[in-house]
Amino acid sequence: MVGQGALRECLRDPDVQRVVSVVRSPGGIQNEKLREIVHQDFLNFASIESELTGIDACLYCLGVTSSGMSEDIYAHVTYGFTLAAAHTLLRLNPGMSFVFISGAGADSSERGRSMWARVKGETENALLNMPFGAVYVFRPGLIQPLDGITSKTASYRLIYGLTGPLLTLARRFWPKFVTTTQELGQAMLAAARRKSGKHVFEASEIRAVLKSHS
Repeated sequence: MVGQGALRECLRDPDVQRVVSVVRSPGGIQNEKLREIVHQDFLNFASIESELTGIDACLYCLGVTSSGMSEDIYAHVTYGFTLAAAHTLLRLNPGMSFVFISGAGADSSERGRSMWARVKGETENALLNMPFGAVYVFRPGLIQPLDGITSKTASYRLIYGLTGPLLTLARRFWPKFVTTTQELGQAMLAAARRKSGKHVFEASEIRAVLKSHS
């Protein structure tokens, strides 16, 4: 869901000249700026490395729910896939920015009781220690999907379908804790451009990224 929003904002932004989207299945979006690559092995990008050069920033939005998963499987996707992509991109584009979507409550200590929070924290820490031009971590809380965007997770689609009007109200009264797919995508782009300052953004700070860039 976040990836769909980030992609739309990249395609809308006149300063973005080229977008390379690496996906497991076609997204169905046609745009002259978009090069969509369907790829299955997210631990090995050797076969598509030629497509991943000359890139200024990576907006990394891949994620899964931890519900019903063991820690090993969740870490395989959340930590393993992310670091495989990061190491490949760092080698090919050492000056680029890497922007990672984490989650509110991620555990930087890596010692907490929440499995998903520990794994997210471990992933954040590994990325922040890599010598990119810049690394930014976003920890969104509630996200309101716009532009007809839907989650690929069935339970999330049901929840968003039932709570859509409530999210609109929540965003009005608690704007620091509810963001939209538009705002999140725009904030990721803004962070990628600046390459300085704060590197971890909590849910309450995401909209401030847009204000600081405007």
